[in-house]
Amino acid sequence: MSRNLLSSYLHLTQPLKIHKKSFSSRLMLGTGKYRNLKEASMSVMNSDASIVTVAIRRTYIKKLNGKSNLLDGLDWKKLWLLPNTAGCETVEEAIRVAVLGREIAKRLGQLDNNFVKLEVISDSEYLFPDPYGTLKAAEYLVNKNFTVLPYISPDPILAKQLEEIGCSAIMPLGSPIGSGQGLQNLLNLQIIINNAKVPIIIDAGIGTASEASQAMEMGASAVLLNTAIAKAANPEYMAEAMKLGVISGRIAYLSGRMLRQNKAAASSPSEGMFIK
Repeated sequence: MSRNLLSSYLHLTQPLKIHKKSFSSRLMLGTGKYRNLKEASMSVMNSDASIVTVAIRRTYIKKLNGKSNLLDGLDWKKLWLLPNTAGCETVEEAIRVAVLGREIAKRLGQLDNNFVKLEVISDSEYLFPDPYGTLKAAEYLVNKNFTVLPYISPDPILAKQLEEIGCSAIMPLGSPIGSGQGLQNLLNLQIIINNAKVPIIIDAGIGTASEASQAMEMGASAVLLNTAIAKAANPEYMAEAMKLGVISGRIAYLSGRMLRQNKAAASSPSEGMFIK
């Protein structure tokens, strides 16, 4: 991106605000499925992401086994950790892992980090989040002063309920996690975005940069993705593409799309034409 374009973009848009924190990037990255740690860390760097989410349950197991993981290889003075409860099937599991995630964030030096990406997933085949379990766990964690970002199916009623109990952002899926199917339920996603007073972060299902841009053009506050980069033939290049896709979509949204019309409209004026 040219310096002039970047300057114009930064003037046009505002930082992403979640609870009391501000973030320069609207692209968030997951850290799973990469072929190796070097590929993962380079992808995070190329993406310019401000927020990186880590599955605390899996990370903790690796720590116990003495294996290296991405927590050790990233600069947490520049990045904000978003602990997530991936792998939790019950409310109780999700709450325990959320507490552990907060402690890990503090050990990384982020003493005011109470963020948690809340996932309660009991469906092992399609990995759809449990709406009742998510709502119940979210209410408990909000009351314990967590900054809760719940991962949900694109359900406008549930999204509003989670916002009303105090969640700081809502993360509806675009399509099943890891599927790369793009945005499959545009109507519900648009309703969630239109009705929300908190940031809406499209999470899961995005496969390429045009789909990330599409999410931002709809008015989403941010995009979180993992598999689209980690499983690309060249993850480091795809991370760069996703960064530009999110920026492009955000600029397009703020610029205001032209209205669709049923008829063609000539771009050249008809006045003053030479008549043969």
